Amino acid sequence: MVFKRDALRALSIVCLSLIFLYISLSMSALAQTSPAAPAATSQYPDLPTEIPEKFTQVTTTFNYEKRDVMISMRDGAKLHAVIVIPKGAKNAPILLTSTPYNAESQVSHAASPDLARILQGYDNPADVIVEGGYIRVVVDVRGKWGSEGDYLMNRPLRGPLNPTPVDDSTDIYDTIDWLVKNVPESNGRVGVLGISYDGWTTLMAMFHPHPALKVVVPMNPMVDGWMGDDWFHYGAFREQMVLYFQLQEAARGQGPQWWTDYADDYTAWMAAGSVGAMGKMHGLAQVGFWNKVVAHPTYDAFWQEQAVDKLLAKEPLQVPVLLVHSLWDQEDIYGAPAVYRAIKPKDTNNGMVYMVLGPWHHAQEIGDGASLGALKFPTDTAKDFREQVLAPFLAQYLKDGAPKATIASVTAYETGTNKWLQLPSWPSGCPGRCTINSTPLYLEPGRKLSFTAPAAGATAYDEYVSDPANPVPYLPRPVQPFGYGEGSTWSTWLVTDQRGPAARPDVLSFVSEKLSTPVKISGEPVVNLVASTSGTDSDWVVKLIDVYPDEVGPDPKMGGYELMISANIFRDRYRESFSDPKPIVPDTPLLYRFPLPDANHVFLPGHRIMVQIQSSWFPLYDRNPQTFVENIFFAKPDDYKKATQRIYHAPGDESFVELPLVTIAGNSK
Repeated sequence: MVFKRDALRALSIVCLSLIFLYISLSMSALAQTSPAAPAATSQYPDLPTEIPEKFTQVTTTFNYEKRDVMISMRDGAKLHAVIVIPKGAKNAPILLTSTPYNAESQVSHAASPDLARILQGYDNPADVIVEGGYIRVVVDVRGKWGSEGDYLMNRPLRGPLNPTPVDDSTDIYDTIDWLVKNVPESNGRVGVLGISYDGWTTLMAMFHPHPALKVVVPMNPMVDGWMGDDWFHYGAFREQMVLYFQLQEAARGQGPQWWTDYADDYTAWMAAGSVGAMGKMHGLAQVGFWNKVVAHPTYDAFWQEQAVDKLLAKEPLQVPVLLVHSLWDQEDIYGAPAVYRAIKPKDTNNGMVYMVLGPWHHAQEIGDGASLGALKFPTDTAKDFREQVLAPFLAQYLKDGAPKATIASVTAYETGTNKWLQLPSWPSGCPGRCTINSTPLYLEPGRKLSFTAPAAGATAYDEYVSDPANPVPYLPRPVQPFGYGEGSTWSTWLVTDQRGPAARPDVLSFVSEKLSTPVKISGEPVVNLVASTSGTDSDWVVKLIDVYPDEVGPDPKMGGYELMISANIFRDRYRESFSDPKPIVPDTPLLYRFPLPDANHVFLPGHRIMVQIQSSWFPLYDRNPQTFVENIFFAKPDDYKKATQRIYHAPGDESFVELPLVTIAGNSK
């Protein structure tokens, strides 16, 4: 038995040795025949790649030439620019835009040999550029897309918030300097224009301008992000802009698309709770501007020292400027008129500062202006502007031998009557003899409006309950997130029919009698609201509305339409100071006074005037917890409480909206 066991053990060892030898030989053979092994590659020739080192596009049929360049700035950083030159151009002026939105894409709208087609993208009034024979230049701002350097949202001017030697004004100066020296087809004259953020960079060009800069056209510019443009309106934060932070700052190019678990943005924001919670959910602490915004909820030095209107008011006026403003701008409705008011007093000869007010949404002036939402106009108002104002204005300053443009100091569209007015200033109301009187339109008992003050013995107030668990939507639900995709409602929300909100118990609607004569306003309506809240903080939303007759013959769909003419929101805590918020004394009538955006409108006979008041506008603006907390961005669920809101309209506690009422030749118009 011992012998058998030893024999079997020996046999097993031999078998295992043979197996290991076989595996070793097999692996060696496999290594020698593997396609990846160096010995095998020499057996086959390399196939030449089909991709050339550099592809030169054949453009003999193109009516333009495109040049892609890197331009050195004074600190050594290089900015990427795309230059588009009409074929055969000589002594042509340059139109420059500085953008964070991808310079290449702005001059590559289509794969086409035709200049007009490739310029159909953002910032390009293509008809004016092509017909005027302009050289088009678009440059990526520092730190975005193809440009080197560090990116900051609305990079502050050199100073307390920017200790570096460069900002957008120096970058535009250095860009212009390079262009006039290196584009031989140009006549050495440069104009800067742009929309929104690019309108802001256009304003930056006005600080210490290059001698070759002859004109600027800021359209819908960002000016003061806290007072009334993109980020806040009088302290209330615009939640819809959070998506923009991610798109703009999560990458050097475009950041990732915003994701959501909900079909209704209203539900998504309610589920998140606070703005801070939504930001955490999306990882926004990774982007710098988000952290700055949540750290500066008040109008402190961070915002005040970036307010472009205040900064320009301190600068000499050196370059002619055409400010372009949309009366229903859903993003930057504050900026252009604020800049006009800041710099127009410097225009002592009335030949440097001009403004256009059109019946448009944000940036509509470079597109089709024949309609806006449900509103229809008798002409393409955007084309009117480009042909009759923009083209001759640019030509006057940029083209050799061009005649002086015969345009008014202010070209303003009068909505309601739907016609253009040529005005000597803003606001002036009419081309001829007229006056503008600040006229109170009083809130009356019985939810009425009147130009007569409430009589003694009138009911003291109307009230409603504001519940943060059921805020008033700013659009009919389901609410779409911020965006410009097909079918988006974002561009036209300011002209949405307001009959939906009017039906809610937490919205008060005060309505006038039918008008027998026109009521014309021109300028800023100013809210004087005497109100109380049972909480320690609150929001007040006030809307001035044109109520159409029940029957509108030419357009039956407009029957009974409630068209918002001007509206805004004010956060209670800033009643005494924008920089030093304080809790409100509960159940105490207090005066809240704040302006609404500029309007140029005629309420026609047969129409009625309405004022709507509510305490939420969601999810456009963040919910006020109605309990004073240090920073609403980080309000806790238990902070959100119902509050009883009272709007007073008794003698001594009158609430009213001051209308900038226009009187022509002694008659109210």
